Amino acid sequence: MAIKKKTETLPISLDILEALAKFQEIELSDVEISFDELEVSLTPGALMGAPRPRAQPITRPKPTSLIEAKLDIPIKDYAGKIVEVKLGATRTEGGTRGKSVVIGGESVPAYYNFQQLPPHKPVVAFDVFDWPKVPLAKAVKEHFKDVLHDPAEWAKRCVEKYKAEMINLHFLTIDPLIEDASPSAAVKVIENVLQAVDVPIAIGGCGDPKKDLAVFTAIAEATKGERLLINSITLDMDIEKSAKMVKDNDHVAIAFTSMDVNKARELNRKLYDYLPKDRIVMDTTTAALGYGLDYAFTVMERCRLSALKGDMELNHPMSSGSTNAWAAREAWMKMDDQWTPRELRGPLWETITAQTLLLTGVDYFMMMHPAAANAIRGIIDHLMSRESTTETVEWVSIKI
Repeated sequence: MAIKKKTETLPISLDILEALAKFQEIELSDVEISFDELEVSLTPGALMGAPRPRAQPITRPKPTSLIEAKLDIPIKDYAGKIVEVKLGATRTEGGTRGKSVVIGGESVPAYYNFQQLPPHKPVVAFDVFDWPKVPLAKAVKEHFKDVLHDPAEWAKRCVEKYKAEMINLHFLTIDPLIEDASPSAAVKVIENVLQAVDVPIAIGGCGDPKKDLAVFTAIAEATKGERLLINSITLDMDIEKSAKMVKDNDHVAIAFTSMDVNKARELNRKLYDYLPKDRIVMDTTTAALGYGLDYAFTVMERCRLSALKGDMELNHPMSSGSTNAWAAREAWMKMDDQWTPRELRGPLWETITAQTLLLTGVDYFMMMHPAAANAIRGIIDHLMSRESTTETVEWVSIKI
């Protein structure tokens, strides 16, 4: 008969607890301890275990040469095309000009990748004023000071000496705040200029909508068939009368808006009711270098790209009043030597303004300083040169 040994469960004695508190560690042997509840606290380091061996980096062979690749010019087809506009009419065309010029006709962005050159060279025209007191910068005035009193002689010098392709004749004397000259007086001035030069002519007003319309109407009727470029028709003018005046007398109009693509569309849309598209040139305002040139560039570029993508309300040649560069005081005022002499700085200011907008696709430039106009013509000739285009294409498509 087996006898079961009775075991006793003893609580932890007070002396053991005191020993634990004093020594933090005590070793017991042949002891059984039971608990009603047991709480175990483990530190994170206790769970990590033995450290894993570090992975060896993968060794890759170093390249000994570049991968051959050919960089080609991206070719893109555009749905739209810029309307062609003829300025000036020869004797066989009903006018008296020695030649006509055509602008527009582009079907790709201007000089973007030389995929296709513009079909017609942009035109550089010279500004001429009918008011001898016009405040010109000294750097400009020194070239024309002896002809400021005679717009016909002024225009003649621009053509014969400085090779102007067109003349922009601005009528300031008609301004009610200047001389308030009559429309008939303006007609006499334009007749003298037409006799003095045989290049196409553009005429500009004073900015007063009613007076400009009256003067433009008188000039348009007196020069019927000359295909003048009327600068300009605006949203605050009587658009119907203005457009009919242009069409009935066989002229061309500049649709002028102030740096707003939607306003440009609106004005063109209104003109379509009375004018064919080949009688409209757009001008979205030129802001000079340092005075908002980036805004002018952006608006013109948006207009041109939208037109090439198929926007039928913006597919017109563009005009730039690059002469506005002289409104920037940095172009003409005396400054520190680091700004270079103003006789050089001014022409550079006008050149950079025009050159920047040339890259948006501008077709018609209004300019004033002979050196600036000559520089832009040189840039245009270079960009339009087949030889320079070939060199550029070969560089862009180089193998590496």
